[in-house]
Amino acid sequence: MIDTVEISVFLVFFIVFIAIGFLAKNFRKGNLNQLPEWALGGRRLGTFLVWFLVGADLYTAYTFIAVPSSMYSVGSVYFFAVPYVSLAFAIAMLTMPKLWAIAKEKGYVTAGDFVKDRFNSESLAIVIALTGIVAELPYIALQIVGMRAILTALLHPVGGNVTLISNIALVLAFLALIAFTYTSGLRGASLTAVMKDIIIFTTVIVVIVVALVAYHSAFTTAFTVKPVYADLPPKLYNAYWSLFLMSAAALYLYPHAINGSLSSMSAKKLRLSTALLPIYGIGLAFLALFGVIVYGIPAAESALKIYPSSIQGALVVPTIIASVTPQWFTGFAFLGIFIGGLVPAAIMSMSQATLLTRNVIRYVNRNLEEKRETFIAKLSMVFFQLLALGFVFIVPETYAISLQLIGGIIILQTLPAVFLGMYVKHLEKYAIAAGWLAGIASGVYFEIYSNFVYLHYSIIKTTLMPSAFGLIFVGLTALVINLVVVVIGTAIVYAMHKQPNISKEKA
Repeated sequence: MIDTVEISVFLVFFIVFIAIGFLAKNFRKGNLNQLPEWALGGRRLGTFLVWFLVGADLYTAYTFIAVPSSMYSVGSVYFFAVPYVSLAFAIAMLTMPKLWAIAKEKGYVTAGDFVKDRFNSESLAIVIALTGIVAELPYIALQIVGMRAILTALLHPVGGNVTLISNIALVLAFLALIAFTYTSGLRGASLTAVMKDIIIFTTVIVVIVVALVAYHSAFTTAFTVKPVYADLPPKLYNAYWSLFLMSAAALYLYPHAINGSLSSMSAKKLRLSTALLPIYGIGLAFLALFGVIVYGIPAAESALKIYPSSIQGALVVPTIIASVTPQWFTGFAFLGIFIGGLVPAAIMSMSQATLLTRNVIRYVNRNLEEKRETFIAKLSMVFFQLLALGFVFIVPETYAISLQLIGGIIILQTLPAVFLGMYVKHLEKYAIAAGWLAGIASGVYFEIYSNFVYLHYSIIKTTLMPSAFGLIFVGLTALVINLVVVVIGTAIVYAMHKQPNISKEKA
């Protein structure tokens, strides 16, 4: 039987979402033929808009699906997402206001702009830009994975070829997203982020309260069925802390997080919005509990069994929502999660397009006019969104997840150039480049060798550390290798009595 109420509510609110996206071009109106206006909202977003915009990158469609799914399937090790976001905000408080001040003074639009001036190297800026572009691609693709899970749950009662119908719906949704992002730029993403997060916060609060009132013994049942929730196995201690530490370090290196921060009206407002971001961490903690309480909700467990075992984990949240809320609210909540993939996809693709245009294409064509530059950025945004969409259709979802892990590892290798570049005065650009190469090569190698999860102790024992360290996240090992090469390279320059490259920018 078709759930007409769910689908109707979903469609009505989706139309509202698209309308907000198009109308946003008139919000704090500016010349959208200028790249800072289109990609950064003219640097005129206030405290709460930046809060919603950056928060949109935390409460994504994939987060809503993956965190509870991982808790459901594996257990407490995946609760690392909660301390990770808390630490990430502390890192953001230290780095983003300083980067904002530098970017505002010098007119920077990307981290690549900063690296170019800081190290007086266009080549290094291109390397950092391309790293960010590559790291973002699987991140966007994963949003689509989360959106497909929602469409599967929404359309399953329709019958027939659900995969075909959901794929058509995805394409249409992305075409609408591309249209309003092209037209409105970051303004469209920021205003739709407000709608998205209001729906998602409402969903988390309502579902947790209703589920625990109706099934007050859900936690007791869950801990009985899956004891792994009660404690973290000792062998995973190092995996746990290394995962959340490196995830925190990586978050604000991603181009979309930098773009969101640079859109702020002032450094003061950026600090305030960052100070409010831990509220999202609290929400994320409650979200993770969805993967626990499902074991204590018989209706949700029964609903999961109608799906193939390979996708049951991804459908934990949709089935809980459908089991404990009325149809109209289910449609409302599903829409929130669905657009939770579209809003981040818009921000991410814009940040990729900006990096490509400002730090790669402008290097090839130094006389690129401002209007032409913005036009190329808009076309690039379209390309990146379509590429991510095609990526999901061609590459199996498990590969997309694995590649996103590699994306996190490689974006970490930009940390010396971006974060240390702001605070450490004497850094040699060739040492930075060599460290980046060593980190990328070792990170990708270890990730592939360890089957896309962790660096197994056998690798540590034979090449790096004692086996007592157990399981360590590959990103940490690769970053350590990177930093060691940077330090040694810079020291060699000093030993040769040469002055390391000093930027035009004060570190």
